[in-house]
Amino acid sequence: MPPNITLVPLPAKAPELNPVENIWQFMRENWISNRIFTSYTDILDHCCAAWNNLVAQPWTIMSVGLRDWANA
Repeated sequence: MPPNITLVPLPAKAPELNPVENIWQFMRENWISNRIFTSYTDILDHCCAAWNNLVAQPWTIMSVGLRDWANA
């Protein structure tokens, strides 16, 4: 660990402090929720499709993961 870096552990049960939680929520709201999955393979297929949709939108990832208060 470089001496100029300080690790700050996130408090337990504080998903609002972890930007990736917003990414998962975005994926659930847009591509995964309100579906009936017929099999485990169906779940995997939908999740892979959601991930591929997200990866194709890098600006969306950046905007969903940003924290306005962190830049102040």
